[in-house]
Amino acid sequence: MNTFKNLSIRKLSLIILFVFATGTILSARDYYQIKVYNLKDKAQETTVDNYLKDAYLPALHKAGVKKVGVFKPIVGDPAAGTKVFVFIPLKDLGQIEKLEAALEKDAGYQKAGAAYINALYDNPPYERMESILLRAFTEQPEFFAPKFNTLKSEQIFELRSYQSATEKIYQKKVEMFNEGGECEIFKKIGANAIFYGEVLSGSEMPNLMYMTSYENMKANEECWKTFRDHPDWKTLSGMEEYKNTVSKIDKFMLYPADYSDF
Repeated sequence: MNTFKNLSIRKLSLIILFVFATGTILSARDYYQIKVYNLKDKAQETTVDNYLKDAYLPALHKAGVKKVGVFKPIVGDPAAGTKVFVFIPLKDLGQIEKLEAALEKDAGYQKAGAAYINALYDNPPYERMESILLRAFTEQPEFFAPKFNTLKSEQIFELRSYQSATEKIYQKKVEMFNEGGECEIFKKIGANAIFYGEVLSGSEMPNLMYMTSYENMKANEECWKTFRDHPDWKTLSGMEEYKNTVSKIDKFMLYPADYSDF
């Protein structure tokens, strides 16, 4: 018992020492940045692909971000060919600033990404780029990386954004996922949730976002049917306190790029 107690005290001391030495408090919940590249044509998509594959992802790996997801809308999705989503897991918001500083000093990144970084004003690599910052839900404080046996081109990563009419109503929808048990229902039916996140900064607030994943479209369709028919969902969705908590849903059906870590 004394040995265990001494180990616990030692571990706590090391954590305190780390905090004082680095000025960093490790969050119990992940933060996420989602970059959305809006594209006008295939040439821009190719430029962004080459930049992400050859420069950006390798630089993030070097800086300590082990897994970065890159996703594109499938054929048939209204956004097909016009967007690229980049999912970046973070342990604290200060990491964003540190990553930008690391990229500026990374000669390999600067060289590999030169075509993108030094693009001319009349030939930009994208039309616009959006950055969304999120904090993980309490019910899933860390991201999940699934392993499928199917080809990446067949896999489905479904990204959803739920907007609410007001901040207070939005908080009720977040509660519905956490304390209400919506996250737990997704877990029961095998939806392979990558993340659930409260949007801290974005263009469509107040809103939450989450991503589920499937080995193919058939699995996606079957999973959602199971969800809609699940008795726990019928009970939860019928509760008066959670009615009218979502005013708009945006849905993107995505697949991982061949160089994506997911």
